[in-house]
Amino acid sequence: MTDAAARPPTVLPPDDPLREELHNEVHARPPARIRLPALIVYVAVLNEGVSRDDECEHLRRLPWQDGLTIDDLQGNFLRLRLGGHTLKWERHSEFTRYAIVQALPDSASPGAASPELPEPAIDGAWMRAIPGRTVAAILLAVVEGSLDDPQATLERGRHWFGQRSAVASLMGGGHSCAITDFHLMANGFERMLVIAPPGTTPTRVGRITQRLLELETYRLMALRGLPAAKGLAPMLQGAEQALADITARLEGTQSSDQELLDRLTALAARVERATSEHGYRFSATQAYDALVRQRIVELREQPITGTQTIGEFMQRRLSPAIATVASTAQRLGALSQRIERAGALLRTRVDIATEAQNQQLLAKLTRGQELQLRLQSTVEGLSIAAISYYVVSLLLYGAKAAKAAGLPVNPEVAAGAAIPLVLWGVWRTVRHIHEKLHRTA
Repeated sequence: MTDAAARPPTVLPPDDPLREELHNEVHARPPARIRLPALIVYVAVLNEGVSRDDECEHLRRLPWQDGLTIDDLQGNFLRLRLGGHTLKWERHSEFTRYAIVQALPDSASPGAASPELPEPAIDGAWMRAIPGRTVAAILLAVVEGSLDDPQATLERGRHWFGQRSAVASLMGGGHSCAITDFHLMANGFERMLVIAPPGTTPTRVGRITQRLLELETYRLMALRGLPAAKGLAPMLQGAEQALADITARLEGTQSSDQELLDRLTALAARVERATSEHGYRFSATQAYDALVRQRIVELREQPITGTQTIGEFMQRRLSPAIATVASTAQRLGALSQRIERAGALLRTRVDIATEAQNQQLLAKLTRGQELQLRLQSTVEGLSIAAISYYVVSLLLYGAKAAKAAGLPVNPEVAAGAAIPLVLWGVWRTVRHIHEKLHRTA
């Protein structure tokens, strides 16, 4: 494609930075053009922990590829010509695919007396050293043949598979026939056979083989969630039983809130860890299963009497596994929600108990304040009496001093007469102080 900066001026507004990249995504992984007869040696490896640099370094070991750079791998797709054969490299989010397309000799055709597939055109040491762990390995042979008699075509394919039980489909309205037995051979590969009528275009052969290879790869990637689902079954059963026990104890009072909270927190942590460890795998399983179903629809299969179609065989064995994974994922999510609800009930119980304790504390504080107020009133009364006593005593001494000075005053009578007035004055003064304090508050 022409670089955006090199385009001549147009009447369009400036391009979005991602426009050209997103537009060219439809051309990112074009199918190969394969001429009949051909053999495709296909290997898909998990690329976890494998960088593009590692894969680029490995591809450089191929003949005439010394000048390969990491920039050549940035598009996640690369086709290399290696003499009489080609190698296609594709990197996906979880796996990387290597497909070698080479010629198929007549001795390997289904009509041969003892058909044997040739060795891969690329050195076996290079194949074994591909960085990653093998998840799919397929030898797919594509040969010419008439499809006028589907039963004869099926028998021809069974001869190629050594008369083992095989499944077959007429694809695309009958433009080709695909046969496989889904068995791993001693060398680690499984075999597929495609029979196409003479005149089939290389482009169509490329599309057919690409769909079949993707179908099997996505099937195996979808099944990667099954071991995790089976491994979680005992943990989920134990967690559900533990949650039921905690919920039952919530109804009674035989366990303390702190004990229940500790058990519930530990259970929630265990379930959350399982969710974080397997949530992506379960989601990926659903996504890969959707791709498998889509590829089966794209095959447009027609059955051959006496055998199952590839889609029927695959779905009949894949569906229970996918259902197990989906059920485990739903079970894990439901358990997490139930733990959350149990936690809410426990928090409500703790809040109610805390509120009751607060009410009791407030009642005690109120009672204490009432007692303090009564005590304060008693003390104030005593204080008024004490202050009045001292004031009257001062007045008595003053009256005695006046009598000693010659004034006609009876000290006892004067002091006794002043008592009511002093009591009233002291009481009034205390009241005035209280009123002033209340106004200030």
